[in-house]
Parts: sequence; C-alpha cells; structure tokens
Amino acid sequence: MFIIEFFRLRGTDETHATLDRVEHDATDLEDTKVRAMSLFETLDMPQKPDAVRILNHNGDEVFIWSPKRSSA
Repeated sequence: MFIIEFFRLRGTDETHATLDRVEHDATDLEDTKVRAMSLFETLDMPQKPDAVRILNHNGDEVFIWSPKRSSA
C-alpha cells in the first residue's frame, strides 16, 4: 500500500500544502510512480499541484517529483 500526495510549494521557504492524497494498493513502487504521474495531470484538485510524493505503508517518503525540477 502506498499513499500518493499532491502538493503546492511555497516559494519563500519550500513549505508544502497537501492538495490531495490517494491510496494506491500495489506492491511495486514503479507501478505507483506511473499511477502518480498519470494522476498528476488528470486528478481534479482545487489547484494545480507543484509536486507529488509517494509514501510507503510506514509513512516514509520513497519518491518525490516535480516537473519544475525534472530534467526529463
């Protein structure tokens, strides 16, 4: 089980505000990354997120991504 969080970043101090959280029942992190990237563009949220992060079942951050910081 993974939790996918979508959030906005405040430019002055990089504090983030969570816009939405989605549970993803998978055992594979790569599958969860694909799901997170897909939802980043399609999930209906009150604001457009700046980044996404994935937490494992213990609540530990295992992945973080932002299109502004990505070289891909």
